[in-house]
Amino acid sequence: MNIQRWIARREKSWKQLDALLNQVEKRGLKTLEAHQIRELASLYRSVSADLARARSQNVGQLLLQDLQSLASRSYAQIYQGSRRQEWQAILEFYRWGFPAAVQRSAGYIALAAALAIFAGLVSWWLAWQDPTFLSLIVPQDLIVQVRDRQELWMGSIVGIEPFASTNILINNIQVSFMALAGGITAGLLTTYILLLNGALIGAIAALVGQNNLAYPFWAFVFPHGSLEIPAIFLAAAAGLLLARAILFPGQYRRVDALKLYAQQAAELIFGVVPMLVIAGFIEGFFSPNPGVPDLLKYIVGTGLFIGLMIYLRQQNPVGAKHSAGDLGK
Repeated sequence: MNIQRWIARREKSWKQLDALLNQVEKRGLKTLEAHQIRELASLYRSVSADLARARSQNVGQLLLQDLQSLASRSYAQIYQGSRRQEWQAILEFYRWGFPAAVQRSAGYIALAAALAIFAGLVSWWLAWQDPTFLSLIVPQDLIVQVRDRQELWMGSIVGIEPFASTNILINNIQVSFMALAGGITAGLLTTYILLLNGALIGAIAALVGQNNLAYPFWAFVFPHGSLEIPAIFLAAAAGLLLARAILFPGQYRRVDALKLYAQQAAELIFGVVPMLVIAGFIEGFFSPNPGVPDLLKYIVGTGLFIGLMIYLRQQNPVGAKHSAGDLGK
């Protein structure tokens, strides 16, 4: 191979790549147009081939180092730069996209909350009136512990916080994804999960209220429940969106409606998972901690709920739209 002729033929491409890299390194990958990004990728492949050829020939150490530098810089911008963009897209989604998805799904969230609250109120009233109903909803050993021994069950978490927190997180994620998947049953399973969990909370509320343990019970629930309960409603709303696509596709074919509403449901689930992670940590380490005053637990729970509402109501000032689909781009 004629080294000088090969260098002269390839030098123009190396200079083009160097110029593109200088622009990216100074102003970021987003400043490149689509054709320039394709050119960058193509030049990176060619310089990698040139580097391999140069290593097999006596081209001189200086040129070898220059080619190695070009290849390394290209790799960093193409691969590491794309990873940075992915992280930026994720952060943008949680900053603006998730609240926007919640606002678009407000009706479905309200329906999910209404179903659970209705079941809870009915269950509370029936359990308060009829002990037989209470025994149908609440496990008997829990009734005995509260009614006969006058104690709550949260103390069992103390001492095994990491294990308990992990189990709580796994259980909450399972419930959330079941509520989502329930949409495929035309919403029947989603509705059942909401009614069942609402009825259980209502019956337990009656049980602790009858035995003068409501204040410490709700002190336990408030810190993590301020995130966990809304997260369940959001997951159920995602399931109801899928049910909407199946039952009422409107002007779309059902398969197209499922694709459309599945995108919106995915946005809700993307946002729910971090909420459940935080709630699981709080429920495992903070809520059952006997060293934390009950009043402080109420304050923390209330503060978290208010903060969540403020976050979910915020509007993107530039009007940009971010969706779960953006995360893979």
